[in-house]
Amino acid sequence: MPTFEARVDVAHLPGIADPAGATVERSLPALGYTNVSQVHMGKTVRLHVDAPDAASAQLQVEEMCEKLLANPVIESYTVTVSELVA
Repeated sequence: MPTFEARVDVAHLPGIADPAGATVERSLPALGYTNVSQVHMGKTVRLHVDAPDAASAQLQVEEMCEKLLANPVIESYTVTVSELVA
């Protein structure tokens, strides 16, 4: 069975407070970066999945996102799946 690498990018939904992003945005001017705005922080999850095909791996990872990897009430996510080459 082939192995796929999945990358999940998770971010806050528009309108949801992003305290980590706000902290970074407030701190950057002290480092001389006065031209930066709209800072948003997120997370990336990478994992390997054994599956019969990419579509099956994609579906399984999306289920993981709905159940554990993301909070769909306040976060959005994108899943990218690619087959690992031996």
